[in-house]
Amino acid sequence: MNDNIYYQALLNKDSSYEGTFIVGVKTTGIMCRPTCTARKPKRENVEFFKTTKEAMLKGYRPCKVCKPLTQAGSTPEEIKKVLEALNANPSLKYKDWDLRQQGIDPTMLRRWFLKHHGLTFQAYQRIYRINSAFKKIKNGDSITETAFSAGFESLSGFGDSFKSIFGISPKHSKDQQIVDICRLETPLGTMVACATEQGVCLLEFTDRKMLETELKSLAKQLNAHLLQGENKHFGTLRTQLQEYFRGERKEFSVPLFTPGTAFQQEVWNALKTIPYGKTRSYQQQAYSINKPTSVRAVANANGMNRLCMLIPCHRVIGTNGTLTGFGGGLWRKKWLLEHEGAIPKELF
Repeated sequence: MNDNIYYQALLNKDSSYEGTFIVGVKTTGIMCRPTCTARKPKRENVEFFKTTKEAMLKGYRPCKVCKPLTQAGSTPEEIKKVLEALNANPSLKYKDWDLRQQGIDPTMLRRWFLKHHGLTFQAYQRIYRINSAFKKIKNGDSITETAFSAGFESLSGFGDSFKSIFGISPKHSKDQQIVDICRLETPLGTMVACATEQGVCLLEFTDRKMLETELKSLAKQLNAHLLQGENKHFGTLRTQLQEYFRGERKEFSVPLFTPGTAFQQEVWNALKTIPYGKTRSYQQQAYSINKPTSVRAVANANGMNRLCMLIPCHRVIGTNGTLTGFGGGLWRKKWLLEHEGAIPKELF
């Protein structure tokens, strides 16, 4: 019975069930997400809902600990405004006073950046400025002009910051490469995107267990540095994702960059041929590339796909119709297939 499975997931604070259910605690009138860290209620004191709307219609109010009305891991609105300002002008240098003027608690902001980016907000700003400066130097701008336009107060300070990231001075950086990285908010949770000049090369949910490994592998494969920064492809990606989730887009046209082996390229190209609203088994996918005995290899190549939704590996299912093998979580795979009309929406 689902309720017993959900209750065990609640006890375990199992993040793989995020988006699957909301729990209502009868004794307190509070609703929580599966990963809530508050004290766990007894089994007889809870009931489960598919959405927060259903729970609220039964009179439950949102928990102040896990905040079920917000996406797990989503970027707070006040931090979004700061990031948008940095996108528009990378030379900005926010100080605590500037943040307080916007009603932002600097301590909260620092904790958020440490948790979600693994670095301080000041370091994030510095990397953003260096990323912007690097691109200007690559385009032929002078190092001196670039340093001061990026908000650095001296050439030595710019050189030290540049060297701390690239390991070399600005004048020796022409052979260096950058992969831009940013966060994107979607109805299914926060995603991280990476892009080069050629196109988007990674799109994954931030709670994917293998994300850190994927990022390191991508940097090594491209011999590049992954740095927070804006990219010419991110605007198109944001727009097309919004259209997809609104049900207005069935195919993505944002340029993609997919480094990989010849076999992986073959498998990924086959994934692109699965139409919106349709599914294919791993066996059928193997047949489609004339390798019927390579089902396991095909499945492994699917798992190496770094472009969630853009290369639709979520449309591949088990031979018996089961939903298997999706790095973003099976609940998201189910949601995407229901959204596309590939499987019927089930009653809770």
